[in-house]
Amino acid sequence: MTEYSSMSCDCYSLTILDRHTNQEYVVELPSDRYVLEALEERGIELPFACRNGACTTCAVRVKSGCLEQSEGMGLGAELQQMGYALLCIGKLRSDVVAETQDEDEVYQLQFSRHFSRRRWYEKLWDWGLGLGD
Repeated sequence: MTEYSSMSCDCYSLTILDRHTNQEYVVELPSDRYVLEALEERGIELPFACRNGACTTCAVRVKSGCLEQSEGMGLGAELQQMGYALLCIGKLRSDVVAETQDEDEVYQLQFSRHFSRRRWYEKLWDWGLGLGD
């Protein structure tokens, strides 16, 4: 476990397990800053891609506490209710315990109901519209 101290501000404690590296971090972060940005300023690098809440690369599962994410569209309300949050648009509203997630797993949870695993043209045969029929 690596501990990082805070500056003087309205701060909360974040304990986060990076499942990719099995490294746990404990850090005080300001409540008015995005978590990902504040972590990077302390030399903690976690997965990210878009930085605007549109993807699921920086998704975490909040085990306890409140991580507000009123901005962004990468996670629907259902996943947020299940405890998922995005670090790039999340702000601490209490002490939080969280762990990083597998991006593909979260993406499937978020979007699988919209996209089938089968290609669109494979469905043509199911509908009796196969090519060359």
